[in-house]
Parts: sequence; C-alpha cells; structure tokens
Amino acid sequence: MDLNEAQTYIEASMHSLYETFQRMPGSAVLIRYVQSSYQNDPIRSAIELILVIFFVRYLLSPSYPTHGSNYIKLREDEIDELVREWEPEPLVAERTPFEEMEAEKIPVVVGPTGPKVKLGNGRTVTNLASYNFYNFNASESIKEKAIQTLRTYGVGPCGPPQFYGTQDVHMQTEADIASFLGTQAAIVYAHAFSTITSVIPCFCKRGDVIVADRMVNYSIRKGLEASRSTIRWYKHNDMADLERVMAKVAEEQGKKKILTRRFLVTEGLFEMIGDCSDLPKLIELKEKYKFRLALDETNSFGVLGRNGRGLTEAQNVDAEAVDVICRENIRAMRAQLDPRSDWVVCTSDPENPIMILVFKPDVIQSRQLSVEHQERLFADCVEESLVNGVLITRLKTMPLITSLGPKDTDVNIQPALKVCITSGLSKKEIEKAGTTIRHAITKVMTRKTNRLSGSAS
Repeated sequence: MDLNEAQTYIEASMHSLYETFQRMPGSAVLIRYVQSSYQNDPIRSAIELILVIFFVRYLLSPSYPTHGSNYIKLREDEIDELVREWEPEPLVAERTPFEEMEAEKIPVVVGPTGPKVKLGNGRTVTNLASYNFYNFNASESIKEKAIQTLRTYGVGPCGPPQFYGTQDVHMQTEADIASFLGTQAAIVYAHAFSTITSVIPCFCKRGDVIVADRMVNYSIRKGLEASRSTIRWYKHNDMADLERVMAKVAEEQGKKKILTRRFLVTEGLFEMIGDCSDLPKLIELKEKYKFRLALDETNSFGVLGRNGRGLTEAQNVDAEAVDVICRENIRAMRAQLDPRSDWVVCTSDPENPIMILVFKPDVIQSRQLSVEHQERLFADCVEESLVNGVLITRLKTMPLITSLGPKDTDVNIQPALKVCITSGLSKKEIEKAGTTIRHAITKVMTRKTNRLSGSAS
C-alpha cells in the first residue's frame, strides 16, 4: 500500500467513525458543547480526552501489583516468625541512670497544693516548686465560684469553638480578658502549651520567615516546627544581633522582589533563663523592618505590670506599684540567695517570681563541673532542701528540635535550680526558706564537689 492509498484509507475510516458517532444518542449535544467550550480547539479536546482515559484506568487498576517479579508470597510459618521478631520503636527515649535515680526520689504531695503541702511520708514542707504566685489555691471565693459553675454547667470533654466546646461563660471570659488587656478580642485555650503551639502555625505558613530568640521555650519550638516556615535565630536578648538578622532578611527579600510575611517570635519572661525581653526595642525594630511580633506571655501575664497585664504594662509603668506583697517576697528571697551565696547566681529578672539559680562561672571553672555534674549537684540540693522542709525543683527542659536549628552546641541551656515565690507566705517565712536553700547548696557543694571534680579528672 502506497502513501496515497494509506491516506485515502485513513480518511475513509475517520469519516466512518464520525458517522457512527453522530448516530449515537446525545452526540450532537456533545459536539456543540465542545465547539462552544473550546472554540473548535481540537488539541485541547484531545488532551482532556487523554486525561479522562488515564483517570478511568487509574481507578480500575489495583493499588499495587500482586503478580510482579518483586512480589514474594510468604508461608504462614514465615509470617509468624516475622511477627515474633518485629519490635516497635519506643515512643520516648529510655531513662538515663540519673533520671531513674531522680524519679525514685520525687516527693508525693497528699491533698491540695498550697504554700504548705503535706507529703506522702507525713511531713509538711514549704512549697516553692509550683506556680501558685498569688495563692489562688487558697482563695475561698474562687473555690465557691468553681463549685457554683460546676453545678450550673456540669463537666465534660472540651471541644472546638464551633462545636459544643464553647458556652456563654467561655465567651464572657474571652470578652473580659480582651477588655482587661485592651485588645480587640481574645481566644481562650485549655492549656498554655497548646496556645502558642497552635497560634504560630495559624498565622505563619510555608514560605513565611520567622526570626526567633535562641532561648525560646519548647512549646514555641513546636509551633515553629508546625508552621513549616523559614526560621532564623538571633542571640538571646541581643538586640544588635536581632537587628542584623532582620536587616538581612529584609535585604534578601528586597533583592528577590517577593512579598513574604515576616514574624518576630519571643517570650515575655524566658522560661529557661528567667530574664525578660526589651519590649520597647522589639517594637522599634519590628516597625522599622516591617515584622509582626508574636509575644508569649505565659510566665509574665498576671505577674508583671501594675495590674498584672504582663510585660506590655510592666515596661511602661513604675515597677514599685505592682502587687506589693509578692514583690516584697521576691526581694526577700533574692536577698538570701543571689548576693549571699558563694556558689549560685540568679539569672531571672528582678520582677520575676520564678527564680532561676545557676552556678557562678568561676565555680564551674575552678571545680571543672560538666553539665552532668551540675545536674547531679542540683538534684542533691533539691533533696537536701526537702530534708530541711523546703520543696524546690530543678529546671527541666525538653530536648531541642534539631530540624529547626540551632544546634545543641549553639544553645547553652545551663542546669539550674527553680524557686517559685508565692504571696501565700509571709516575708519572714520566705526569708527562712531562702536561708534553708542557701545552706542546702553550701552543704552539698562543700560535701561533694571535690569528689566529683576528682572523678571528672
């Protein structure tokens, strides 16, 4: 068959197919639809037809081939052997010997918590290990209001705002908080950890840029991870380094001529250090480089400021006007520990009721204390303090999220003691507790440091 005969045959076949298609019911309607939709564009129609055929074939094909050369059919005994040998990966890492030892010594509190708590061994000790700053646990009016609310609304599992989880009391609480803070609105979460962890990925998405302090807490890091944004870090509370990073981000985006949202994320009172941010400078920089500021005030709300509105109020008013009793207790505790102790120094802000105590640099250097040795010494200090009737705790942090950076070697999280001040104790009781803690630290250091240093060398 020559070329002319082949062309004639193809044309006859296409004409026969076209006549057969026209005899089908609805063919005229389909032709008019194609002509009106695609302006007689045969290429577009052919591509769409191919996609439809591919989609139909995909739906009819099996999810995976069971007849290929790579498919091996196992016997029942082989399947049973594989099941017996399979071991699931642990959800959490195994405890270290130090963590096992510390877990065995954790005191058990019997009954309600407060400035004074009863332990499982029957002893009553001073409680400086809980965030009961204003002694709300002992407020009879709060207890009566809680009982009244339970009798009115009952209890049940929580739920999202658009479901049954939100009632009129929740809406009123949000309105009261917004009015108290002077904001347009507020959202109430069930837990502080879930708040910042959820808020960050709600506003920040893939492609956005977030500049964050290297010492932000674990909940913020989880929010940064969930956002899938580009993360840039700056040195802790170093405003010069922060401006350098922000200027670099603005310059890079200016060269690429892309419009990307930029966020600055930090804490009011830092959980791992205890100091506070320079909020006026942060606002100045965010306005200069067009960033949005996300401030986690988990530890500063209700504590700082004349009326407890947090860091936003505290850095614009006279600090002496804040709750006098609690501040008197903070000053009384610091007077017993920071300047008078030869071993530790407080890294917390003077207004922070959570006192973070770390070893002095000269102590670490002269005694050659590693991080593990410092943790063991502080664990002994907690135990010695408890023996003398004062309950405190160590600073405990979650491991860094390595996918975000910076590396562990870039973030210096020092082992520390954590002492939580409460207004439920008198100034005299606070001073006595501070003296007990100081003596406990001195006793542990003079008793064990030399031996630990010798083993380290």
